[in-house]
Amino acid sequence: MKHRTLGTPGLDVPAQGLGCMGMTFGYGNADATEALATIDRALELGVNLLDTADMYGPHTNEELIGRAIAGRRDQVVLASKVGNEIGADGQLTWRINGRPDYIRRSIEGTLRRLGTDHLDLYYLHRVDPEVPVEESFGALAELVQAGLVKHLGISEAGPATIRRAHAVHPLTAVQTEYSLFTRDVEVNGVLDTVRELGIGFVAYSPLGRGFLTGTIRDTSDIPEGLDFRRIAPRFKDENIRRNLPVVDQLSDLAAAADTTVVRLALAWVLSRGEDVVAIPGTKRRTYLEENVSAADLELSADVLAAIDTIAPYGVTAGNRYPDAEMAALTR
Repeated sequence: MKHRTLGTPGLDVPAQGLGCMGMTFGYGNADATEALATIDRALELGVNLLDTADMYGPHTNEELIGRAIAGRRDQVVLASKVGNEIGADGQLTWRINGRPDYIRRSIEGTLRRLGTDHLDLYYLHRVDPEVPVEESFGALAELVQAGLVKHLGISEAGPATIRRAHAVHPLTAVQTEYSLFTRDVEVNGVLDTVRELGIGFVAYSPLGRGFLTGTIRDTSDIPEGLDFRRIAPRFKDENIRRNLPVVDQLSDLAAAADTTVVRLALAWVLSRGEDVVAIPGTKRRTYLEENVSAADLELSADVLAAIDTIAPYGVTAGNRYPDAEMAALTR
């Protein structure tokens, strides 16, 4: 696995990490045994950037990763997030909380669940509209000074907020959804801003939450159990029908290039620049291995041009989040 550097001074990470959310949260029923085996296989393949958050479960994702890395913490780059509020009852309140006292309390539980004394990368998961981002990052900077966190990041923030956070403490990474179905960061100034400031970019959902795998043809293909895609506008039947021709054209292009649409989509994200790292999520070893193989795929200029013709910015039908959440993104 090739490595890339996030931020300045840099955090050395593989070009492709592992998004762990779906192992316990958000994408149907979970299988802890297979999830643990998937993390084991990822580490064997050099995919040692593990991405989680306290809200995934809540808490169960961090606990799973803590089990997986017990006795080998030094082999892993651990990234977690804070800011989606978890109440005293251990349940999500579905509010954003960026208050300094909440951040200070949250890191203690995160470290305990992960079985470590520090995080390599800690993100503000979402920006609290009621708390100046300077206050949130003042608290996060204190965690760095205390040795509990090595690097800071922010997720789903707009250019002005990125600049304000970076002025308090240098950001190592900005994490935002980025795929052939979600190219907003190319036009809303986020990519330009992180490159100007020397911040790394981490692309989550680089396979369009599974849409770009070609395995979802209608809502009946969404797995049983609690699955975010059942409420996501992009996965409503009418939008699936409108988006399928794009996936089918990409699949044909991949076949002509003697590869798969999964590898094509991931290789495209990695081709966006040496400062871009992808964290496709999976909870199965078979999908992991296909994902990892994309890191060595180099797309020709002709294939890249064809991709831009098939999947330009704005081609996708349906928002990626419900309207209320979309309005709150990239402040």
